[in-house]
Amino acid sequence: MFQKNQKKVLTAWTMYDWANSVHNLVIITVVFPMYFLATTTVKDAEGKIIDDVVNFFGFHVQNSVLYSYAISGGTLLLVLLNPILTPLADSSGRRKFFMKLFCYLGAASCAYFYFFTKDNVSWVVIAFGLSVVGWGGSIVFYNSFLPEIATEDRFDNLSARGFMMGYIGSVLLLIFNLVMIMKPEFVGLSQADSDSGFTARISFLTVGLWWALFAQIPFYYLPKDHVKPLQGNWLSSSFHELGKVLKEVRQNKLVTKFLLAFFFFDMGVMTVIYVATIFADKELHIEKTGLIVTLLLIQLIAIPGSFLASWLSGKLGNTKALLIEIFVWALMPLAAYFTTTEKEFYVIAAVVGLVMGGIQSLSRSTYAKLIPENTEDTASYFGFYDIVEKMAITLGTLLFGFVEQITGNMRNSVLVILVFFIVGFLLLMRIPSKKIYN
Repeated sequence: MFQKNQKKVLTAWTMYDWANSVHNLVIITVVFPMYFLATTTVKDAEGKIIDDVVNFFGFHVQNSVLYSYAISGGTLLLVLLNPILTPLADSSGRRKFFMKLFCYLGAASCAYFYFFTKDNVSWVVIAFGLSVVGWGGSIVFYNSFLPEIATEDRFDNLSARGFMMGYIGSVLLLIFNLVMIMKPEFVGLSQADSDSGFTARISFLTVGLWWALFAQIPFYYLPKDHVKPLQGNWLSSSFHELGKVLKEVRQNKLVTKFLLAFFFFDMGVMTVIYVATIFADKELHIEKTGLIVTLLLIQLIAIPGSFLASWLSGKLGNTKALLIEIFVWALMPLAAYFTTTEKEFYVIAAVVGLVMGGIQSLSRSTYAKLIPENTEDTASYFGFYDIVEKMAITLGTLLFGFVEQITGNMRNSVLVILVFFIVGFLLLMRIPSKKIYN
């Protein structure tokens, strides 16, 4: 059995958060959505939008709606793949192999954005969806190593450390990319390179390289694959393993209750993360510089926020700590609906930063504590966790885009997010906050 709590292994595990979090910040949150909107929007001399409809393989869709649908499509594909691949990883002993496979898919997709122009928007949207697949697919196998490399008393802190590393690494790369975009002469480029979008496209390439290269650290130190012979072909073996774990999950009422609550409150969290930039740009018309600074501050505030959640769980138990986080989160879409000024948005952003890392790290560690001790099927267990999260992202972004499409007002979509948090809060209240979770 692998020796737990090895310092170098724990540190190496957190480095995958460092490696892959640049996708969330640079691609999902800051540079890519701004470049995507700028490339697919026609404005007049006064900056008013003339046309923001994209021709996607013959279908005409509003650019912000297409952006939401691309995320929905990528996560939906993961929902279909994970029930097959995670049990296959457990039954074949190839967890690290699948983690690498999705990592390189995501990194290569980000690198492809270097070729993003008005002429290949449709293919870039496909690549964007695949980058989401690569990120989400690798995360489930990454998370599954948590109960194998650490003891339960370290889950909360180690999970928080992982998110901390992710925030620091992504901020560092984003700052470099922003300097390159806004002050291209600092890196030997010209203002013309920035105006043409060349520097932005280089930033997409740096994400792919950063992700793939830093991932080599956890790939080296995490437990090696122990390939096992399959019982039958790979598909039958996968479904056999899935059935076994599904039976265990259904018998563990705390796991099923947590996953149901997690589905709703995470639907709110992830939808906010994925569409916040689009909302600030289209509804509040916040200048890009101000928005970028705000997003950077959110990442930095999220670092102490992660450890604050870990501290709360130690004092109150995981469930009560999560309820506090969800309550604060629920206030954010309500405030955003009435927000009309930049200052109001900045206040909301600061609060989001404080609870963003906390609710994610605490959700991961709480679920890890609910997995039976010394189980060998951690990938399958986290496969269910990931399926729930991807379904939450799929449905959340889909509903957000759909409500905007039928009402013509993005603010109506924001109120839908509030409902997600309320339902998630009520469902989580059914789970007692006992010392077993601490």
